[in-house]
Amino acid sequence: MAGITGMSDITDLLNMHGALYGLTPEDTPLLSSIGTLTGGKSTDATIFGWQTYDLRSATQPARVEGAAAPTAEARTRSFVFNIVQIHHETIETSYTKMAATGEFATTGSAHAGSVGLSGAVNATNPEHDWQTTQMLKQIARDVEYSFVNGTFTQPADSASARKTRGILEAITTNTVDYGTAGTNGTAAFSTDIFTDTAHGLVTGDQVIIDSVTPATSGVVAGEVYYIEKINTSTFYLSTSRTGATAGRVDITTANITDFDYTLLVEPTDTIILDLMQDVWDSGGIQEGDTRTLMCNSALKRYLTKLFISDFGFLQTERTVGGVRVESFISDFGNVNVMLNRFFPLETLAVLSLEQLAPVHLNIPGKGFLFKEPIGKAGSAEKDQIYGEVGLEYGVEKAHGKVEGLHGRYNPS
Repeated sequence: MAGITGMSDITDLLNMHGALYGLTPEDTPLLSSIGTLTGGKSTDATIFGWQTYDLRSATQPARVEGAAAPTAEARTRSFVFNIVQIHHETIETSYTKMAATGEFATTGSAHAGSVGLSGAVNATNPEHDWQTTQMLKQIARDVEYSFVNGTFTQPADSASARKTRGILEAITTNTVDYGTAGTNGTAAFSTDIFTDTAHGLVTGDQVIIDSVTPATSGVVAGEVYYIEKINTSTFYLSTSRTGATAGRVDITTANITDFDYTLLVEPTDTIILDLMQDVWDSGGIQEGDTRTLMCNSALKRYLTKLFISDFGFLQTERTVGGVRVESFISDFGNVNVMLNRFFPLETLAVLSLEQLAPVHLNIPGKGFLFKEPIGKAGSAEKDQIYGEVGLEYGVEKAHGKVEGLHGRYNPS
């Protein structure tokens, strides 16, 4: 199911019968838990920043009675900054589309009486308002994706787009990568066999594809696959952990001239607790309500197995910033577990949520993320939605991440 480009009209956007259900998940757990599109902080510049400082190492004093005052001391500060990025969308609906609320598409049934009938309930009336609501949901998803995966871009002028730094890029101190990079390989269109001399892989290994040429080959960059070994130089990629032929990747267009991959490892409680300890030792995850593990679906299942089923930590539920999350009592206190579908499949992060906030650039007289009419030139309503927002992430070493873990649930 595709969107349309340009004006919504009665030809390209048909009314249909029945209840309306969304196919795309609308959850934005990180954004929702730190302020949503309407909360957070504001700035009056495209660049916004915050300061960090530290204290000297603790020690037992050795001051002598009657001594002169010691030499003065002071603490320095460091500046950290990010930028806001622009979210700008347009909604345009023709007058005819707005008015023809009783005109429906046929149902698609072969029955002679199954035609679109006037008088049925139109689930998207008024159309222009419904399209506006969907655009806001799409913007929220874009913000969520950017706050997780955003790559910092600060152009020298306005000819290029500003891009905010996401939390995964921001974390540089407490970061561990257990993945092992594979050498460049090729694959044959005719046989679906991948070739990588002396690859060292075995059947059942999981790899994530880092890049592939051509991109239309049927192999998806960022996806996790199982290895089905043929010999020391060749293998199949598969979506099935059982090695079933039906799960093998079908190279759909032409020979793959180059692909890069990373061998992933199965997560353990030691890997995750070591990361949590590194973050705690760095001053992070100090607040129980906001101490959070965030990951995608397979690693969430591993967390349940490792810390609930196997380890026996106490599991509970609670609400954090309006988001209902699971939590468990760990060596470092009560830890939230938050699912995020925009997290890379092989990555898990330890976050101190109290240090995260959306920062909005408020446009004078309009605020943040406003809608206004534009370009009235014909028989249609045309509005733009505009806003600028970036991520404040506090002290980066108050967070941590581990990469190179299994992206599909397949415990040994």
